[in-house]
Amino acid sequence: MSQPKSWIPWLILTILAITWGSSFILIKRGLEVFSPGEVGALRVVITWLFLTPFALRHLKKFSRRQWLLFAAVGMVGSLIPAFLFAAAQKGIDSSLAGILNSLTPLFTMLVGLVFFRTKTRWYNAAGVVIGLAGAMGLVSISGSGDFSFNMGYAILIIIAALCYAVNVNLIKGFLQGINPIAITSLAFFTVGPLALAYLLFFTGFTTHIVSDPAAPGGLGYIAILSVIGTGLALMLFNRLIQLSSAVFASSVTYFIPVVAVVWGIADGEHFRSGFIFWILLVITGVLLVNTSSFRNNRVVRFFADNIKF
Repeated sequence: MSQPKSWIPWLILTILAITWGSSFILIKRGLEVFSPGEVGALRVVITWLFLTPFALRHLKKFSRRQWLLFAAVGMVGSLIPAFLFAAAQKGIDSSLAGILNSLTPLFTMLVGLVFFRTKTRWYNAAGVVIGLAGAMGLVSISGSGDFSFNMGYAILIIIAALCYAVNVNLIKGFLQGINPIAITSLAFFTVGPLALAYLLFFTGFTTHIVSDPAAPGGLGYIAILSVIGTGLALMLFNRLIQLSSAVFASSVTYFIPVVAVVWGIADGEHFRSGFIFWILLVITGVLLVNTSSFRNNRVVRFFADNIKF
């Protein structure tokens, strides 16, 4: 297999940032019609149905151990976070949600160090901290800056970020050589029936979909979120994990506030000069996270050769 080009992970990271940075508005629209439990379950069920044709092509190719890993990936990477994010967005402001979601790379690094014996260099760790600082600063000047804190809802996103961190390390550590389409489709194949059972027997969805005239529109928003923002995006994300480090892949969460700012400016919000500084800080952090050799890095070599102190 030929070595992937160095720009491909960055291209995938950009596509994911745009996709996931736009997904919160779809969750918000879904919550205007359905309960958090219904939104979480629908997101998983629709994605499962969309991915089933892909899953059927891979059913007999894997061992029992690999199926257990698919189930774990489906649980911590999709099922649990889908419910947690839907519930959290009913009681937490988007600024704080953006900051807490940006904890994912930090958790990814810590989980990798403690449980997967992942080697992390000092400049990679510095990149995590710098990227997180950039995301926090960007969110701070984009909103009111007060970050009204509700621990009950905030803890839901913290748990979701931790789940994502475990998921990324599982894929990087145990499913490295497996087709990302197979990983994604089979993960949902294991958890989709659980979400469907919850939706049909533990929510009022069946009555809701018939009686509420706004339900079809809300369902449409969730369908877009499920197919594009979950199914297709996770295929790309699982491929990104295989092409790069676990921490670099998870650093997509740093760019979500950047995308949110761009959406705000496009919608007529005031552009602030401070945006540039914080965005550059985010990019610097992600560059450090993705640096495999600090001393041999081309940017570092340029400054070392041309700037004398």
